[in-house]
Amino acid sequence: MIASVLVANRGEIACRVFRTCRDLGIATVAVHSDPDASALHVREADAAVRLPGAAPAETYLRGDLIVKAALAAGADAVHPGYGFLSENADFARAVLDAGLIWVGPRPEAIEAMASKTRAKELMGLAPLTDVTEADLPVLVKAAAGGGGRGVRVVRSLAVLPGALEAASSEAASAFGDGEVFVEPYVEDGRHVEVQILADTHGTVWALGTRDCSLQRRHQKVIEESPAPGLPQGLVDALHTQAVRAARAVGYTGAGTVEFLVGADGRAHFLEMNTRLQVEHPVTEAVFGIDLVALQLAVAEGAALPPDPPPAAGHAVEARLYAEDPASGWTPQTGVLHAFDVPGRAPGIRVDSGYAAGDTIGVHYDPMLAKVVAWAPTRAEAVRRLAHALRRARVHGPVTNRDLLVRSLEHPDFAAARLDTGFYDRHLGALTAPAPGEAHAAVAAALADAAARGGRFGGAWRNLASQDQIKTYNGHEVRYRPARDGGYVLPGSPGVRAVEATPSRVRLETDGVVRAYDVGVHGDTVYVDSPAGAHILTAAPRFTDRAGRAEPGSLLAPMPGTVVRVGDGVHEGARVVQGQPLVWLEAMKMEHRIVAPASGTLTALHARPGRQVEVGALLAVVQDIPEAQEDIAS
Repeated sequence: MIASVLVANRGEIACRVFRTCRDLGIATVAVHSDPDASALHVREADAAVRLPGAAPAETYLRGDLIVKAALAAGADAVHPGYGFLSENADFARAVLDAGLIWVGPRPEAIEAMASKTRAKELMGLAPLTDVTEADLPVLVKAAAGGGGRGVRVVRSLAVLPGALEAASSEAASAFGDGEVFVEPYVEDGRHVEVQILADTHGTVWALGTRDCSLQRRHQKVIEESPAPGLPQGLVDALHTQAVRAARAVGYTGAGTVEFLVGADGRAHFLEMNTRLQVEHPVTEAVFGIDLVALQLAVAEGAALPPDPPPAAGHAVEARLYAEDPASGWTPQTGVLHAFDVPGRAPGIRVDSGYAAGDTIGVHYDPMLAKVVAWAPTRAEAVRRLAHALRRARVHGPVTNRDLLVRSLEHPDFAAARLDTGFYDRHLGALTAPAPGEAHAAVAAALADAAARGGRFGGAWRNLASQDQIKTYNGHEVRYRPARDGGYVLPGSPGVRAVEATPSRVRLETDGVVRAYDVGVHGDTVYVDSPAGAHILTAAPRFTDRAGRAEPGSLLAPMPGTVVRVGDGVHEGARVVQGQPLVWLEAMKMEHRIVAPASGTLTALHARPGRQVEVGALLAVVQDIPEAQEDIAS
């Protein structure tokens, strides 16, 4: 029997495994990098071991250090979670060689399936080798790992070499393996997968289907089970292929076989993930099981029943990220001042690796939580999930919460018209400014007035003769105390203040009263209401002209590390609009900084290996005619 488990991972998945271990009476051990020293997964573990350093290559990708940590802490088993070393056969073998129990498939099965190139060969498929125009578009893909890292869509042969290089670099950073391959790219297909679970006694379960088509940058955003609208014949065929793939390699434990279903209804094998998936909770909800508990039981040698339990109802999961979808999905960092998702509501589950007060850093994935809803029908599950997300209080870095709510309520999603091009088509509408910001600004202004000593509901001793003015996000709010103890709002017709405290304001608009919860953290005001959330910034009384960047300045859109500078890019070089100049790595993803216009690079501050903060000046491109450059030189 397993007595103590070390989770070779961090964040949400480590906390998730620990929760099951606690239920089973199993002790837990965390490992952590230096930035994660006080992270939630460390706080929840019974013991923790430091991995010196910050970057994944120094910490969570150091299998030798993790094995030593397990031995030092007295653990007798290692659970890999997902990402990092979860699909690394050498790491699994090192765990077993150290006399520890590996909670996962045999190293030989990982070698056969974890490399997507070898998996395709096993399934009778082969990657593209000599790519021609006729093959386009194609997908450059990391052979190891997942989560959208090391993936590039290529529509022109001219950019293929750069895409191969960038994907390899990103994959090496995220998974410790820079191998990439090329395969045909199916436009706007549905991403459908089958969860499998196998024991050491020859039983293999196929646990239904999941649809994971809503993706950004080839990383899943919303997942659900079962995949809606699939013909039963196709479901049966996918189950058969998944079980056959597992049996072909003598697979044990939890795994996922992924397919891309084209518009013609044909299914194309993508890969087999030899680990637990991020989206496993939707399968747990539908089948009423704990996949982590079953993983541990299989690792202990237990036999599964001949057949899985019956499925019931529908489950949908949304990934809450600290990122700005309206600005190219850029990751966000900073302190999470408030974080409350109503996970105790019926049918709602929240898996998170963060709590209020934690800091979101630059080194790792920006996922804050997975919010899962189950209900007897798909429509009910979608409604529950949208309601829970809308009611969440998330104060700190910008998140994708509003995008998630709008996605769930979009007519195409409601009708199960799903494919991987969903966000390409609808991103503009899904990221448009939320309505009601003007009323949120009124609430913020009145809460500020209450915090500065104004009292609501009693007669004022001295009435201000002039309007007080506050401006938030361009909305000017005018108010002054009224003789009845309330406020006059001359610039907000149809709006009446019903209540105003520093943290809560109630406004009546056209006969309807709505409550606004207000939180202030530094210069930022967060206003939450049942209709949505708003992040406001008060306009300063005086403008700081010295802080303005000169025209043509390229500023870091996020904190991160400069990983490379483009070939031939140096001060004085001529560049063309759209030319990649600098590559930043943040949260395990590479981001290109391109020239905003054609011109001359008059300054270059970016250097490989340099850490930069958001807004840091990387380079300056100015429109200097070549003749003028010759005169200057």
